[in-house]
Amino acid sequence: MAALKLLFSSVRRHSRLHPSPFLRSLSSESDQAPPPPLKPHHPLPIEPVSYAPKPKPDPAPSPQSAQPQPPPPSDLRRDSAGGESVRPWSREDARFVKDGPSITPVSYPARVAPLPEDKKAEEGGGGAREEELEREKQRIEQAKRRAFRLEDRLVVPFPTFIKVEKKERKPILDLMDAIRQVKATAKCNFDETVEAHVQLGIDAKRNAVRGNMTLPHGSGKVVRVAFFAEGADADEARAAGADIVGGVDLVEEIASSRKLNVDKCFATNEMVMRLAKIARILRERGLMPDRKLGTVTNDIVGALQKVRQGHIEYKMDRTSIVHVGLGKVSFTEDNLRENVGAIMSSLLLAKPTGLKKSSKYAGYINSFHICSTMGSGFPVSIQSLSKAADNYNKMHLK
Repeated sequence: MAALKLLFSSVRRHSRLHPSPFLRSLSSESDQAPPPPLKPHHPLPIEPVSYAPKPKPDPAPSPQSAQPQPPPPSDLRRDSAGGESVRPWSREDARFVKDGPSITPVSYPARVAPLPEDKKAEEGGGGAREEELEREKQRIEQAKRRAFRLEDRLVVPFPTFIKVEKKERKPILDLMDAIRQVKATAKCNFDETVEAHVQLGIDAKRNAVRGNMTLPHGSGKVVRVAFFAEGADADEARAAGADIVGGVDLVEEIASSRKLNVDKCFATNEMVMRLAKIARILRERGLMPDRKLGTVTNDIVGALQKVRQGHIEYKMDRTSIVHVGLGKVSFTEDNLRENVGAIMSSLLLAKPTGLKKSSKYAGYINSFHICSTMGSGFPVSIQSLSKAADNYNKMHLK
């Protein structure tokens, strides 16, 4: 309001010194009545604001000042008798006093519910109380197992040291003793095959051991034979006892059906070039005729006669092991011994050249095991195998 009054007074003063035409017209009309006298200008009063000074402590307090001082008179309370009484010191009062009394912190006792195991057994009823708590605990555990379908598991403390059971190595037997053990452990209803598993000490990636031979007493297995021939050779193969005989028509039938239920395949020199169409099928089954194995020949009668007598083929696998069938469990011990000698003689003939050790068996044959189809194996000594091979060479080889 004071600012508006000041503004209006300055406008009047300016209009008197420099009157405008509009103000002149107004003044001509108002000449008859003189303007009222101006009131003197007075500035607005400014009220000073004062703050109470902050009390300062004495630079050198005396022993009397160390005692607690009473608060200002405004904070005093009057008791019922009318006299003045000083209220106790508070934290707000004590922070302005340098050497005021020390206020000890207030601590309250912690109220914690005691656990069941912390409770002391009461006289006369402590044992019953503990039994009741134990029964309640078991009931809660059983309810938890039923709800979550928990099973009681045996908790084994860690670490647990368990002794590893080592398999005892079977003793190395003589050849005749091993054959007797094989015949004694053959318990199946059918006539089991006696098998030989020979571990060779050569690298399968660098050398390959394979061969074919005729067992002196046969293998005891009925062999189905397929012969690829045409014309007179086909008639001769049928007369010699071949199970399947055919030429180009048989090749087309196998290529379309991809089925061939035989154990061995033979082919003449003229027909082997026409087997390229089914070569993949025959190789997958291990039936592809090969000149090195004697399955590509024009001696049809001699080849089929060898098969009937027990002509077998063997080949080392990727783990440097040769698996060969020696005959049947029904064979006599001497017949099985001669068959083992024939296998050893053939393996020695197929031995690759360039081995480091010059001995006959050392470094070449590491182990020899003999077993039946469903029976356990028995290790055979190398000395007895060497004797069996020597006896076979004396009797059958000139």
